[in-house]
Amino acid sequence: MNYLHSGIAVLLAYLLGSLSFAVIVSRLMGLKDPRSYGSNNPGATNVLRSGNRKAAILTLLLDGLKGWLPVVLIKWFGADYGMDDATVAAAGFAAFIGHLFPVFFKFKGGKGVATAAGVLLGIDWVLGLATLATWLIVAYFSRYSSVASMACAAFAPLFYLMGDRVAWYAERSILLAIFVMSMLLVARHRENINKLMQGKESQLGFGKKTAKK
Repeated sequence: MNYLHSGIAVLLAYLLGSLSFAVIVSRLMGLKDPRSYGSNNPGATNVLRSGNRKAAILTLLLDGLKGWLPVVLIKWFGADYGMDDATVAAAGFAAFIGHLFPVFFKFKGGKGVATAAGVLLGIDWVLGLATLATWLIVAYFSRYSSVASMACAAFAPLFYLMGDRVAWYAERSILLAIFVMSMLLVARHRENINKLMQGKESQLGFGKKTAKK
């Protein structure tokens, strides 16, 4: 592995991940800063609370793109520059960490769900689609975006292990990256977990759930 080229690739992935598109898109479209309302989280779900679906969809796509792009670029062209699967794993993880702790936004970022999904799609499109399908199914039945996101975090490493498209035993660095991202995703949802336990978590399309007496 070429450590110089790999290091540059990982750094660029982190800088790309540090672009908080929830804030950028909101500014460009004349919306309030997503860090100033709702959950104060700079992510697509909170941008949706502004009432602007186009801004939320654009944020979702761009946040996913910044996770997907560095992974696929290294997979496609990295071998010519001495990069291997370890670089793929490190770059994907760096983009995810960039979203959580963006250098351009005082290291205060979002939860990383869309960016993690982009990384998974870049690693293997079947893995990414399986994880996205899990989100849709859990979100549909639970009506909670947070529950669906945490379910994806739990299942993503298992999907990777079960997949017959990848030799996981030879790509332990990628498995480790997915596992750590999953743990961080759950940790970033600790406030949502508390709200779920109190019956105060917001439901998709239904506003706040009323606590049961």
